[in-house]
Amino acid sequence: MYFAALLARTEDGWEASDMELDDVESLSDLIDLARAAAVDDDTVVALIEQEDAWFGVVRVDGEEDPRYFVSNAALASRSSYGSMLTDELLGSDEEDDELDELDLDGTEDGEEEGITAFADADDEDGDTGAGAEPVPAGPLGDPRLLDDLGVSHKELMALDGDALSEIADSLGATEVLEAVR
Repeated sequence: MYFAALLARTEDGWEASDMELDDVESLSDLIDLARAAAVDDDTVVALIEQEDAWFGVVRVDGEEDPRYFVSNAALASRSSYGSMLTDELLGSDEEDDELDELDLDGTEDGEEEGITAFADADDEDGDTGAGAEPVPAGPLGDPRLLDDLGVSHKELMALDGDALSEIADSLGATEVLEAVR
């Protein structure tokens, strides 16, 4: 299962909204949702987490290019929404961002919900299959994307477990994030 939220910076602090992942079929959809949540083209931070296995942060500042961070690229690449981020960060040549053929609840067909399937889980180098580029185990992306907002790159890279709550706490957005959880 995934948790996703948008934090939009305002003059008075942060506003949070629950991000409906059913409406997100591509990374472009995610960016569009973030830009739509922006107040006066200010910063929006999209937070995605899958069962404390990995988390991703997407930062959108107006019309500037989005910035991305994934806590564990190898694990994220094995999930539908995480693969959108890792593909972008690794410069995947695949043009097909559609997720129609994937099970977006984090389970495989016939598997009970709540049990996360990771194909090739014993593959330590993060290789997702024959001929695929290896996905690094560990963080991937721009760890400095939240430095100016109060979450240093060292803190971001050290987060584990309930990382989204810790990020929200550092941003001063704990109460608004908890309201959408």
